[in-house]
Amino acid sequence: MPERVTALIADDEEAPRAQLQLALRTAWPELELVASCVNGADAWDAFLEHEPRLCLLDVRMPGLTGIEVAQRIKGRALVVFVTAFGDHALAAFDAGAVDYLLKPVEAERLAQTVQRLKARLAAPSAVSSNDFQQLLDQLAGQVRRPAPLEVLQASVGKEVRLVRIEDVVYFESDARYTRVVYGDQGGDAEVVIRTPLKELLIQLDPSRFWQVHRSVIVNQRHIASAVRIDEGNMVLTLRGRAEKLPVSRHFQNLFKGQ
Repeated sequence: MPERVTALIADDEEAPRAQLQLALRTAWPELELVASCVNGADAWDAFLEHEPRLCLLDVRMPGLTGIEVAQRIKGRALVVFVTAFGDHALAAFDAGAVDYLLKPVEAERLAQTVQRLKARLAAPSAVSSNDFQQLLDQLAGQVRRPAPLEVLQASVGKEVRLVRIEDVVYFESDARYTRVVYGDQGGDAEVVIRTPLKELLIQLDPSRFWQVHRSVIVNQRHIASAVRIDEGNMVLTLRGRAEKLPVSRHFQNLFKGQ
């Protein structure tokens, strides 16, 4: 049997997203589309859920851009950028580290991309992960990001509590709510908000707040240690706190040691 190849696509515009999906179905009938996403946050969430081998990402999306999603993927899938912009970023794509498609996607160009992807799946590219990440860092500098969130508002009964982001120890989400654990002058406290973790993620400073699990983001200055339980499981201990936070396989490379 042929090897199963899975993919996700992400574009915030419905028509280009539908056109790409149809074109892919024609050019690569065996490809299994596991997610069709309307923004970068959904794309990142879908990647964690489905672990597709291919990601076709619109370069410019609200929230997380396609480039920022690719930075988070960190080479764990092949990436193709889809863009309507004929700007200088295309020269970087032409270097060969990644592929790109211009919207609207043309059948002949997509066929070339499909052949390249199949070849890379059969024999992984010689481009190093460091080169790939450096390219993404350069491209990310071309996309302006809003200033990180500084204050979080949470309703607690009749009170609207203002929580400084710098005081947050970690965020933990379930299907409906996000628990915010923080420290203030009166000691430890927590509130519950309705904002999903994936929406919070794009508002936080990534140098200060690390996602370590699909349902957990932690303030890195509160991390005391990362403890490997067995080959597939790791937990974080926190400074001055008893609870331990899970680290999923996708994020264990944050804690390599020296």
